[in-house]
Amino acid sequence: MSHSDSVQKKPRNFSVIAYSDNSKFAILEHVSKKIYSTQFHPEVYHTKNGKKIFFNFLFKICKLKKNWTDNYKILNIINKIKDNIKNKEKVLCALSGGVDSTVLAHLLLKAIKKNLICIYVDTVLMRQGETEEIKKAFKKKFKNSLHIVNAKNIFLKKLINISDPEKKRKIIGKTFIQIFENFMKKNKNIKYLAQGTLYPDLIESKSFSGSPTSIIKSHHNVGGLPKKMKLKLIEPFNEMFKDEVRKIGKFIGVNKLLIERHPFPGPGLAIRIPGKINEKKIEILKKADKIYIDELKKRGLYKKIWQAFAILLPIKTVGVMGDSRTYDFVCALRAVTSTDGMTANFFYFNNNDLSEISNKIINEVPGINRVVYDVTSKPPGTIEWE
Repeated sequence: MSHSDSVQKKPRNFSVIAYSDNSKFAILEHVSKKIYSTQFHPEVYHTKNGKKIFFNFLFKICKLKKNWTDNYKILNIINKIKDNIKNKEKVLCALSGGVDSTVLAHLLLKAIKKNLICIYVDTVLMRQGETEEIKKAFKKKFKNSLHIVNAKNIFLKKLINISDPEKKRKIIGKTFIQIFENFMKKNKNIKYLAQGTLYPDLIESKSFSGSPTSIIKSHHNVGGLPKKMKLKLIEPFNEMFKDEVRKIGKFIGVNKLLIERHPFPGPGLAIRIPGKINEKKIEILKKADKIYIDELKKRGLYKKIWQAFAILLPIKTVGVMGDSRTYDFVCALRAVTSTDGMTANFFYFNNNDLSEISNKIINEVPGINRVVYDVTSKPPGTIEWE
């Protein structure tokens, strides 16, 4: 498939138990030693019977007994946090309002209630109305530990004339840390930074083979962090996928509306505006994205989609509005189905829905005169464009 690699010669004493059109040795088995190999990814959601392969291997061949329940995971995380943090030490939780940081904040509240400080940074790169939603959602439960930092001008200034996506991610990651460390100087005993880092963030940000070509992109919270930091990291989800974190959130009673939100990247709209960023482009994209998401909810499609968002492309096209010529930006729409974000298929829209959403964006958002829909799956494309 996308790897273009295959085993060409069968090792001695191995037998073939599965093959495909482009791989003679899709699964090999050594009967006496109970060794199995695959030439595909049984762990990803879109592999048929992938879960069954793992189930058979773990429980029928290895004879394991399952003890990794949601309750076990939660108690394990809470106990580790309690064991590592001393009485007066405080934890700063980077709260974006997304699924991962929200569930993490709730777990930290259970573990170290008085020692928790949650910081939401308004970067200007958030979705329309995001800051108000965060205040409303967290004000009551986190009233003594929630701090909102307005850093719009800081981020805009640092991203002027930056078009390379890797540079954007690294600048944003370092700026977040600078803001947290500045906050730390004014508040005593903050020793830790808690992040909702997931396993896919690590997979895409770091090379396990040592080859620079296997780094797909630097997530702002992994490859985007500065080498030297004054805060120690706490990342209890860094071996989990988003569907696992959602299950934990549901188990501990996190607000359903927060748990069901579509993923939103830490760098925000910066990586949904390919090329250079400015305030005008950000405002155009915010309006288009708001219309898109509101329409999905209105049409009962939001929960059927893993992630949906608009992208403002760095090209302009000629259009006609009324009797006048326009020369405005192109907006791309993206919607995918997935469970863990490692693989994804584009969502098959009803033609009427896609047409009506497109027309609404063009008619109501000044600066956009053309809408396109992305029909790329992952792989070969990533879910985000940058």
